[in-house]
Amino acid sequence: MAAPEGVEVTGPLHERYDEILTPEALSFLATLQREFGARRKELLAARAERERKLAAGGTLDFLPETAGVRSDDSWRVAEPAPGLEDRRVEITGPTDRKMTINALNSGAKVWLADFEDANTPLWENMIGGQLNLRDALDRTIDFTDPKTGKSYALKADEELATIVVRPRGWHMEEKHVLVDGQPMSGSLFDFGLYFFHCARRQLAKGRGPYFYLPKMESHLEARLWNDAFNLAQDTLEIPRGTIRATVLIETIPAAFEMEEILYELRDHSAGLNAGRWDYLFSVIKKFRSRGAEFVLPERNAITMTAPFMRAYTELLVRTCHKRGAHAIGGMAAFIPSRKDPEVNKNALEKVRADKTREANDGFDGSWVAHPDLVPVCREVFDGVLGDKPNQRDRLREDVQVSAADLLAVDKTPGEITEAGLRNNIDVALRYLATWLGGNGAVAIHNLMEDAATAEISRSQVWQWIYNGVTLKEGQQVTKELVGQIMDEELATIRAELGQAYDEPRYNQAVALFKEVTLADEYAEFLTTPAYERMP
Repeated sequence: MAAPEGVEVTGPLHERYDEILTPEALSFLATLQREFGARRKELLAARAERERKLAAGGTLDFLPETAGVRSDDSWRVAEPAPGLEDRRVEITGPTDRKMTINALNSGAKVWLADFEDANTPLWENMIGGQLNLRDALDRTIDFTDPKTGKSYALKADEELATIVVRPRGWHMEEKHVLVDGQPMSGSLFDFGLYFFHCARRQLAKGRGPYFYLPKMESHLEARLWNDAFNLAQDTLEIPRGTIRATVLIETIPAAFEMEEILYELRDHSAGLNAGRWDYLFSVIKKFRSRGAEFVLPERNAITMTAPFMRAYTELLVRTCHKRGAHAIGGMAAFIPSRKDPEVNKNALEKVRADKTREANDGFDGSWVAHPDLVPVCREVFDGVLGDKPNQRDRLREDVQVSAADLLAVDKTPGEITEAGLRNNIDVALRYLATWLGGNGAVAIHNLMEDAATAEISRSQVWQWIYNGVTLKEGQQVTKELVGQIMDEELATIRAELGQAYDEPRYNQAVALFKEVTLADEYAEFLTTPAYERMP
């Protein structure tokens, strides 16, 4: 395969990879990387500097230098693009072949085609996923399950969900593609390949190239995306504003810059999403060393009715509708059980209550992780929206949220128990073992776990050790206690899996878990050292 000057592909070139990694596509990637790579690193350094200030006792607040953007009531984001007017139910999942077909056929309005938290950045996943998306748009995709013999094929185009691609966050790199000797941005790699190969294919279907943007921490990071969009559109001679992007508000710094983020992307904006699991991870991460005031109860005790979570979601709806943008709710992670109807009944009641709260709060749609939850979410939003495509006209002018409201972590009810500690360790070990094997969306105890929930689990354990938290049962959380429980949970997993227990993979998971929970220095992202362990 010929590569442009200064571009080197170090990943293996499997069948059909030359269809994606063409010289023209690689040249396009190099253009993006050379233009924006340095700015990306500067913005990541700014994140680190803000974190140092928070660790030293600083706080977060709405930015005085952008007060003019917030107070100017005249600006609005672009009107919804084709296929994004009605987003009452969205399904998320990785871009493997079977999921691509099932998600598009699911009855959801939108499919978040995920190269990020529900995926692992295994080289084969990243290029295979691009092939699957292109094949889906060309209607040349099919799949036969080798275990069951069941075949999968796409429904008619008019019945398919709108594809919205989630590239990796700004912190990730693609180590298998070097530009001028340096790994390129994972964000620009994922975005660039999809845009290069599929933008015109999407437009020919009457839709467009649409994206979900993860892990952002500031409006300057949104500005970088906007500039990348403009360069990409200009380079391929596609009109500016054709791209549309929904930003996940899943870091606590971004919650203080929602209006500014919409403003930076206003010609390309498709709204904001309440990425609640990563948001919890961000709260823990940013204030991990600040003492009891910022220690949350165990993961399963934190609900969306906690005051700081209510403040965040209500502000998101208010902000979006003030600017004419969609507000999309959080994930329902429940995976239906084929064996236990009682588990299903109780879980579906919780899903229905969660979606009802979101619909009544003014959200225009919400996320589910499994096709069986699409009808539940759709029914709830149908009940509120009726024939309307959204409720952007519901301005929620009653909402008044202060910085103190967003930071009221200490008002969260709940406990920290031995069972909660064990659950964090168990989930993290199971997830990491599967992640390292190339699968980033893992059903564990009837919940779809992705990188965000694993991040919460390991970050809580680190924070509890650092702050010397005492469990409800009276034990202090120490490195020794965590090590002991880890051994016990591992033995339970081994006994449960029997012959299916993958010893080398779990040994890798244990080593990685120790690295990100027992080390004195906190690892910014679990996925960074995990990626280093991948081929």
